[in-house]
Amino acid sequence: MELTIEKLMEDYFNSWNEGFISKNGEGIRSFMSRDFTGYWGHSGLTKPQEYGYDYDLDAVLVNEGSAYKSFDILSVTERGNGQELMVFGKETNMINGQAFPAQCLFVWRKEATGWKLLREYIELIK
Repeated sequence: MELTIEKLMEDYFNSWNEGFISKNGEGIRSFMSRDFTGYWGHSGLTKPQEYGYDYDLDAVLVNEGSAYKSFDILSVTERGNGQELMVFGKETNMINGQAFPAQCLFVWRKEATGWKLLREYIELIK
């Protein structure tokens, strides 16, 4: 059975939620391409923060305290003859009971070991 993008996104966000409990980012990192680059921004920044495959996920998980992520897919676009998928949607982070919604674009690439997250763009709505 082929993995659907919906299941892949569900598994990816479940790995974040498990990481928030364990404070260990290895499950999250297993979804990332070694070529991964992420961008995170909000209205108070003139330039988004950039991070790569080796960023300190454990520190992020510890810093978030009690947290939970969810994601609603708004659109999926194939490119590169189906070797990449662009997934646009809305992420909601619940951190210590407060909602932090964001618009996100995830770029997944089919690699030898399966679908891996190549890039993510996260822009907080607030």
